[in-house]
Formats: sequence, structure tokens, C-alpha cells
Amino acid sequence: MNRKEVKKFRILGKILFILYIGFLIYFLFLSDWYGREGVMDEYRYNLELFREIKRFITYREQLGTFAVFSNLFGNILIFMPFGFFISMASSSRGFFKTLFCSLLLSLCVEILQLVTRVGSLDVDDLLLNTIGGVLGYIIFMICNQIRRKHYVRKKKKR
Repeated sequence: MNRKEVKKFRILGKILFILYIGFLIYFLFLSDWYGREGVMDEYRYNLELFREIKRFITYREQLGTFAVFSNLFGNILIFMPFGFFISMASSSRGFFKTLFCSLLLSLCVEILQLVTRVGSLDVDDLLLNTIGGVLGYIIFMICNQIRRKHYVRKKKKR
């Protein structure tokens, strides 16, 4: 890829990243899904790691497949684009940078949920969101390797 193509690629990554952050804000704080219709009177929080994860696994039959999937895998899936787009938009990328940024964004979301009383603060969400960001980074690196191999083959054919 020449510099012009790389620049376009990063601009696309920045646009997608901004759109993703907008979606994240809407989904986590404004959407009617998951009881976010308003501010809760009594706030719930979990500061014990794996407590909610164990609860969702233990009571999976009573809670239902959708509730278990959306809590355990939804927290991972919703942060995967973050790890992907931040890597796509940045010229300096790395595993630990993505890990730190994912943890930081997740912590900001959880603190905002605590302050606004929309959703609930949960350390398990911190863990699952961070895993999602890192998985997004890994997927980006795989896609980037495939793109580079394709580009090298394309260049050799010329």
C-alpha cells in the first residue's frame, strides 16, 4: 500500500471508530433495551470478580438463553469493534495498548453508569469488555496479515 492508500485506510478507521463510539453511547445509555428506560432509584453494583458470570451460568435455565448470551457474550461482542477500529485508525498499535485502552473505556462506561444510574457497575463487565477489545485487536491483526499477503501477491503479479 502506498502512503495515500494507508492514509485513506486510517481515515476510514477513524470514521468507523467515531460511528462506533456514537452507537456505544446510544446502546449503553439511551436505548430502551435491558431496562434503560430511566434512572434507577436503587443502584446495584458488583465489585466481586466472576460473581455475575457464575450467577448467569448457574441460573442459565431460569434466566433464559437470551439473557445469558447477551450478558456474557454481548459484553465481549460489543467491545470487539473498539479493538478493531482503534487498531485500524492508529499508526501505533499493539496488544498492550489495545488492552489498556479497552480497559480504560470500559472503566469509563462503568463509572458513567454508576454516576448516571443507568445500567449497573460490574467488574465482570470490565473483564468481558476488555476481552472483547483484545479479541477485536486480534481479528484486526489477522485481517491485516491477510491484506498484506494479498497486497504482496498483487504487487508481484505486476
